[in-house]
Amino acid sequence: MSGHSKWATIKHKKGALDAKRGKIFTNLIKEITMAAKSGGDPAMNPRLRTAVAAAKAENMPQDNIKRAIQRGTGELPGVTYEEITFEGYGPGGAAIIVFTMTDNRNRTVSDIRHLFGKNGGNMGNAGSVAHLFSKKGSILVAKSAAKEDDLMNLVLENGADDLSDEGDSWEIITEPGAYEAVLEAVKAAGITPEHTELGMVPANYIKLEGQQARTMVRLMEAFEDHDDVQNVYSNADIDEKDMEGE
Repeated sequence: MSGHSKWATIKHKKGALDAKRGKIFTNLIKEITMAAKSGGDPAMNPRLRTAVAAAKAENMPQDNIKRAIQRGTGELPGVTYEEITFEGYGPGGAAIIVFTMTDNRNRTVSDIRHLFGKNGGNMGNAGSVAHLFSKKGSILVAKSAAKEDDLMNLVLENGADDLSDEGDSWEIITEPGAYEAVLEAVKAAGITPEHTELGMVPANYIKLEGQQARTMVRLMEAFEDHDDVQNVYSNADIDEKDMEGE
């Protein structure tokens, strides 16, 4: 059984994925712009293809997508972004990776360090926790949308690694190279995923409860609210009861 992305499930349950559409659009435009630097044709650029698919899933207007690609290829003027990855620890020693895209390195480094310290965490050195994670595809499907056996057969036939029970949802885990094929197979079967992403999945989890769990959720939400943060991942395992309130 491969590891599964509990934080993706947590974000989905809390509604954080849907609550800030403006932030989602901004992040997607940054990702498309950065990806397009390697080529503006999605058919020849896997990173751009994934970014455009994510934008379309959020109903981003085609004109916005086109302009973001043109800024990346240099056809249109635009801001130059730099990608910076931060690593560190939260309450209870839970590992955290924060992916940012910024036009001001000094500001972002200062802000992320401050958010770690203010919310019970510590920023570590490069490489301090990255070895605990691997890149995987994550596809969440509501249990009401598919039976376990049917979904298991479908996704395994199309190259998925695993199907896990995440409460109200099934989570499909894939290798990066199989992500698009599995996602398309799910959609072709008439199933609309609740959430999909190509992100970082930890090999093992650290269980957090009570105040530690609530502090961890607050820390992760602080990162997600920051304008320069594209994605944040953790190996914290938190029960739904600890996601609510203080």
